[in-house]
Amino acid sequence: MPASCHTPAAEDSGVNKAAIIDQLYLREPNPELIAAATGILESYGFEVDVWQGTDITVDFYRQLPSLGYKFILLRVHSGLLVSLEGDKVITLDTTYLFTAENYTMTRYVADQLSDKVSNALMSDDTPLVFAVNSEFLKNADGEFNHTVVLALGCESFKYDDMPMAFIEKGASAYVGWSDVVSLEHVDAVIVRLLENLLSANVTLSQGISLTMEEMGTDPHFGSYLKYYPLESGNRTIAELIRGD
Repeated sequence: MPASCHTPAAEDSGVNKAAIIDQLYLREPNPELIAAATGILESYGFEVDVWQGTDITVDFYRQLPSLGYKFILLRVHSGLLVSLEGDKVITLDTTYLFTAENYTMTRYVADQLSDKVSNALMSDDTPLVFAVNSEFLKNADGEFNHTVVLALGCESFKYDDMPMAFIEKGASAYVGWSDVVSLEHVDAVIVRLLENLLSANVTLSQGISLTMEEMGTDPHFGSYLKYYPLESGNRTIAELIRGD
C-alpha cells in the first residue's frame, strides 16, 4: 500500500496544451493557486485544461500520454509502495501516483494482479483510493510528445522509476520532490517555480535553483526539487517542448 504525504487536448492542433491535474481538489482545494498557475501558463501561450477531483481515475492516467499535452502539472498525492513483514513496515523503491477513485478489489483486476495498480491511503480518515505506478505508466496508451512534467507530490523523485517511465514514454523532462513534502510548501513553490520557468524564461536547472533559493527546502522534511534527465537542465521550457 503506498503511503502519501474538460476537454482533452487535441493532438496536432497547432496549439501547445497544458494540463493541471489536481487530484487534491476534493479534500484540499486551492482555487487561488489553480487560478494563478492557469494564468501563468496562459500568459506563456498554453491552452490550459484543469482536471480536478473525480476526474483523476486509473483510466485517466491510462490515457494521459495520448492527450497531446506539452506541459503537465501534477498536484497529486504520491508515495512509495510499502509492505508488511509481520509487524514491520518495509518501504520499496516503487513510486505511485494517487487517483481520486475509491478502491475496490473488483475493478482493474488485471492491473492489480500484474502489480501496476494498488490501493493507497491518503490519510487515516479517508477511504482507500487507487494508485498507479511507473510500470502502469509505461504501458499506458499513446506517447508523450516532448512533454515537461512537474510531479509535485511526496517522494515523486525519491527513486528514479517514475522519472524514467515518463521519459521512456516521450516526455522531455521530469521534476519531482526528493522526499515527503508538506502541502503548504508544495503550493507555495508551484507559483514561484512556474514564474521562474515560464515568466522569467530561464533554463530548467536555473529555474529550479532559483526556486529553491527563494523558497527553501521543505521546512518539516527537508525535501528539495530534482529533475531528470540531467541534459534537460540546460534547456528552457520552450526548447524542451520543441524537442531541441
